[in-house]
Amino acid sequence: MSVTMDNASLYALGQKHLLSFGKNIVPDIITLEASADSKSDGSEHLGHTFSHSTGRKSQMSSLIGHGHPEVVATVANHIENLDHLFNNMVSPPVIHLAARLTAVLPEGLDKCIFLSTGGESNECAIKLAKMYTGKFEIVGLGASWHGMTSGAAGAQYHAGRKGYGPVMPGMHMLPSPDAYRSIFRNQDGSYDWKTELDYGWSLVDKASVDSLAAVIMEPLLSSGGMITLPSGYMKAMKEHCQKRGMLLIVDEAQTGIGRCGDLFAFQHEGVVPDILTLSKTLGNGIPLSAVVVSNEIAKVVSERGFLFSTTHVNDPLPAAVGLKVLEVVLRDNLVDRARAAGQRLSDGLYRLMAKYECIGVVRGRGLMMGVEIVKDRKTKIADIELGNRLSNIMMNLGLSAMMTSRSELSGCIRITPPLTITDEELAEGLAIFEEALRMTEGSKPLY
Repeated sequence: MSVTMDNASLYALGQKHLLSFGKNIVPDIITLEASADSKSDGSEHLGHTFSHSTGRKSQMSSLIGHGHPEVVATVANHIENLDHLFNNMVSPPVIHLAARLTAVLPEGLDKCIFLSTGGESNECAIKLAKMYTGKFEIVGLGASWHGMTSGAAGAQYHAGRKGYGPVMPGMHMLPSPDAYRSIFRNQDGSYDWKTELDYGWSLVDKASVDSLAAVIMEPLLSSGGMITLPSGYMKAMKEHCQKRGMLLIVDEAQTGIGRCGDLFAFQHEGVVPDILTLSKTLGNGIPLSAVVVSNEIAKVVSERGFLFSTTHVNDPLPAAVGLKVLEVVLRDNLVDRARAAGQRLSDGLYRLMAKYECIGVVRGRGLMMGVEIVKDRKTKIADIELGNRLSNIMMNLGLSAMMTSRSELSGCIRITPPLTITDEELAEGLAIFEEALRMTEGSKPLY
């Protein structure tokens, strides 16, 4: 029986019975009404979420917004008719999604498996790389985030490594290509990412036991502070992999399906990965992830007995949602929309940076942007306390704007709106952001 409770009672009940997963529960319990996100006390809350999205009714995963009518209809149909099957049974939505996805990917990304989470897809990708190469060492970037399972977490260095004992053996780290803070500089002060990358590989080579299997990397390091790859970086990384007989795994959990202004962010770099993983954006909030590999990799690992059998592998309901999301993005030209709206967003954020010294850097691409809050532009020290105060004020103004989930290394506010955002909604979110900067002590207005 449903019982109506006020916000304070719901929050207390949640604190009593919910196990913490590493983040604090937001005090405002969120419900959803037909036209806007709402707090459980009845007050309206705009769906602009500048830590995970901006634009009505969206979060990081909801690429085309919460409650999209075509997604709702797809879910309702499959809940009623075909939601789950035993894992060696296959259904039309799974087959059609695999066919449609590989049709829009370049040659060499030919076969798919559909899973539930980004961590699960990266775990699968790492196991594929190990079995195909016959090697076991995995290399990741310092500000990376790939998931909470053992292999995926072992290859990430941003957070989640302490307190659990040894990680998976054979994990190595390269420095993240952070143009804002890197100490590797050319004589003119510009960022020397190539020397930094080569130096990082020289250390990996020294530490390696000569069993390097794969690199796993994001095209844009979101949780690490929206770090954008320098032009040519992914190509150079692929060359390092080929030199060592390694595979390149590209994790597009957040960047995939149009968010960065290309259907897949690796296309911007002109590099085809050996293994591609997708998750958040593919399911629009429904638990769905994918791993895509070449026919060659699929053939070899099958012959060697590859096993990744899970309860929800290739389930029909999430696959049907993924097929619908891909259809909407392509049909409605939302990749072009992400590129155009992303330019508006970028221009607006740079205008705020010109007015407030607490904004140290704006970075990102398309509708995937970050604003870093700093104590001083010279020292570039992240100002977590100021960022949190800004966040609280924006929340009170109706704009959810939280810092990166693990803000010890970065004071970055992530901005990832749905591809369906209107110009008016974008302007509204930027206006609230500016009002919060105006109201917050320590924002250091320049004029």
